[in-house]
Amino acid sequence: MKKNQKAGNLPTDVLLSMYEQALLIRNVEIQLGADFKNGKLPGPVHLYIGQEAIAVGICQHLSDSDWIASTHRGHGHFIAKGGNIKKLLAEVYGRNDGICHGFGGSMHVADFSKGIIGANGIVAGGIGISAGAALAAQLDNDGNVAIAFFGDGAANQGVLCEALNISSLWKLPLILVCENNGFSEFSPSSTVTAGSIVDRANPYKVPGILVDGNDTIDVWQAGNIAIERARSGGGPTLIEARTYRHRGHVEAEYSFLSEEYQSESEVEKWKERDPLPLLKQQLLNEGISENQLNELSTAVLTDIKEAVDFADKSPWPEKSQATKFMFK
Repeated sequence: MKKNQKAGNLPTDVLLSMYEQALLIRNVEIQLGADFKNGKLPGPVHLYIGQEAIAVGICQHLSDSDWIASTHRGHGHFIAKGGNIKKLLAEVYGRNDGICHGFGGSMHVADFSKGIIGANGIVAGGIGISAGAALAAQLDNDGNVAIAFFGDGAANQGVLCEALNISSLWKLPLILVCENNGFSEFSPSSTVTAGSIVDRANPYKVPGILVDGNDTIDVWQAGNIAIERARSGGGPTLIEARTYRHRGHVEAEYSFLSEEYQSESEVEKWKERDPLPLLKQQLLNEGISENQLNELSTAVLTDIKEAVDFADKSPWPEKSQATKFMFK
């Protein structure tokens, strides 16, 4: 296991870009959480609030031709990779103008034009898909990489070992990013996960990097090391980013859970390490003014308001489309 070492300050424009993306993710998720509680959504949502540093820190290095696969908690990855928030909201609303015409919903957003292979409702499902994308990139010899975002619960699925094994043997340009948020659905990780996830890279002779998943710069530096290594033919890397989700596993859980599994005091303690205020302070330290950051926040909220309006006005899919995307 290698602890990530910071390599000096990042350019201010990179920090600003990541802060804007993190703000966008946070406020889109707040909007969707409110929409769900108001009965506006046709299905449940799993929110990314508290984990934004991981998506933006990794995706800042990527272009549209690089690939990412995501999880059921995938809105943040979609946005950080450059996905259109109007089409994202329309998709979660189940509308025809959604990125998947309303057929994917919250857990299956995808946009191949942006290198977003797709979020996945199957735990660890994206790991194997990303390994395949990494193999394709290697065969194309185009310098592209594939990223698999997955949770600590998914780290206990056998496909992680399979992906580590084959990507090590074939030196695939694959980066496996475990977002360890402390819970496997409703179970504390300590009750279902043995040992340290990052150490699972060792038997396969794959580098493992442990990062503070709430520190955007720490994640950026780890991503830089792993992605440059992959692009140069050095093979895969496993990154474990330790973080915490501020919300429950799914927004609907209060309707069926009989016991509390996340204490309020624990949540409040982790909020002291909220990635957005941390990144904001780093920007202030770089000389960015509070007014400039407030203007950025206002612009983000305006974009989200326009996206909500777009999604609200989007029509529902026609009944005739029911089998259109199912058979070929």
